[in-house]
Amino acid sequence: MNNKYKSVPVKSSEITPRHIYLSRRDFLKAAGIVTGGALLAACAANTEELTSVASQATAGPETDAIGVSETKYDELGDPANSYKDITNYNNFYEFTTDKQGVATLSTNFKADPWSVEVSGLVNTPKTYAIEDLLKAFPQEERIYRLRCVEAWSMVIPWMGFSLTSLLKEVEPTSEARFVRFETLFDPDQFPGQKSGFYPWPYQEGLRLDEAMNDLTLMATGLYGELLPNQSGAPLRLVVPWKYGFKSIKSIVKIELVSEQPATLWSSIAPNEYGFYANVNPEVPHPRWSQATERRIGEIKRRPTLLFNGYAEEVAHLYEDSDSPTYYFR
Repeated sequence: MNNKYKSVPVKSSEITPRHIYLSRRDFLKAAGIVTGGALLAACAANTEELTSVASQATAGPETDAIGVSETKYDELGDPANSYKDITNYNNFYEFTTDKQGVATLSTNFKADPWSVEVSGLVNTPKTYAIEDLLKAFPQEERIYRLRCVEAWSMVIPWMGFSLTSLLKEVEPTSEARFVRFETLFDPDQFPGQKSGFYPWPYQEGLRLDEAMNDLTLMATGLYGELLPNQSGAPLRLVVPWKYGFKSIKSIVKIELVSEQPATLWSSIAPNEYGFYANVNPEVPHPRWSQATERRIGEIKRRPTLLFNGYAEEVAHLYEDSDSPTYYFR
């Protein structure tokens, strides 16, 4: 592998201690959670928003609503964002375009009961209740960087399972080349879906080989807690080498298809939000640079990492491309 794609190894000391998430004993028992190896690191918003978020967060080791008393660190030695950071600064347009208003508006969202249909070009289509997914697929922690296309970032300790394990169970056919994801459509619960500006429901997609990559995660929780409503409860996609809008929330449908599926953002503005959306500091958004980013809770900017720091694991997926825009935008 070319040295420019070399990843920074994760130290064993960076794996989240077991005591941090044992407070949710019922969830752990039902889900069969195990501690997994972690890959992780760094995003940017406007200064006013960042200052507000930073003022709410505590520095260093903290104790918050879920009893977290030990700071987690990424492989670069930077602390993970607090539970407060992560759950009070969210893009979730189904509720509102106000990042700091999502937590309040999502309070009464009902994520139970919940089912997810997996269908399309598969030999064994299935519909799973969320509790069945928790039991069927061993849950593990993965500390990933989240890089938003808006140039802000976080480090988040997700809980979940590899998407590839789910796809293998439904057995994609030889015609399947892409995976299409769909969010719940329920304007009564999602007031933002009453807006006619967006082509609801939210849809996203991956190439099948991207979906089958070991890094691609179906997240069911964070910081050892079940996934909060504002973070995409009860099930969201996490693709850490891509911009955050690819990580679709509150998923109700996964479909294997032969043609590249339409996605919400690429349908609205294909020149700004492409299908691939891989993180690349050298390819700017049409309206701003992607060369640097700002971690939520910090003021100084930091360099954006190629593929968000996961190049060693995913660069091979795009080696056949002869156009940078093909796989970065």
